[in-house]
Amino acid sequence: MNRAISHSFRVFLAAAKRDLRITTRYADFVVGMLMWPILMPSLTVFAAKALAGPDGSGLSAFAERAGTADYVGFVFAGMVMWMWLNMALCSVGGELRAEQRRGTLESNWMTPAPRLAMLLGSGFNQMIVSVIPVFVSLAICSMAWGVRFAVTPLVGLVFLMSTIAMFGLALAFASLVLFLKELNAAVFFVRGVFMVFCGLTSPLSVLPPWMRSVSRALPLTYSIDLVRRLGLAGASYTDVARDFWILTAFAAGLMAAGCLAFLIVDRIVKRRGTLGQY
Repeated sequence: MNRAISHSFRVFLAAAKRDLRITTRYADFVVGMLMWPILMPSLTVFAAKALAGPDGSGLSAFAERAGTADYVGFVFAGMVMWMWLNMALCSVGGELRAEQRRGTLESNWMTPAPRLAMLLGSGFNQMIVSVIPVFVSLAICSMAWGVRFAVTPLVGLVFLMSTIAMFGLALAFASLVLFLKELNAAVFFVRGVFMVFCGLTSPLSVLPPWMRSVSRALPLTYSIDLVRRLGLAGASYTDVARDFWILTAFAAGLMAAGCLAFLIVDRIVKRRGTLGQY
């Protein structure tokens, strides 16, 4: 048992190290990773400024519904978390698709190394890389707009639970790559759903009741709301305990479901012999 765990851990580290080397070899990717988290939220902030009117009269209505007049921080928190989800979905499943294009997926998958450990190692590297845009966005938000996010251990736990939930969802998308040989259509659909229903740039209170019901079934809704309440409004654990444990339940459930989906699909494609098909 200990030998199997040690073997899986070595495979995990080897996959993470390999993908880190591949990622850092392409300067255009690194530049894009640094620019995207600056431009995307900033464009949304400028749009919010325009909608507020030349004298900012629209801010009072926003503050009444959002519970804060800091619309810059409000928008940045929503957009950064959404970008993080987008990168998680694209990177973990996208790595398998990239291996299919390179012609290395079948040869790697036919080795005795645990395939789930390989995928988790690759995903671990991608999740670490995806944290960089988060800090870039927060730094720009602080320097350019004067927004101050409170960084506390509870905020760190929210990010951890959000990461686990996103990673579990990304594992399910990786299963689609093995089964359908396609990723982009599913990613575009899911990130569009999250963008519409999770209150990225507006309070959930402005949504119709049926849309609010859908939003409560999405983990990103709780991630964004918790970051805003803890980081901007200074809420305490007592204020957010219920939503925090809902997010934790999402994290555990999605991670278990993602691993199970991957193992099932992996067995199916192995029996059908379709792993090497492009």
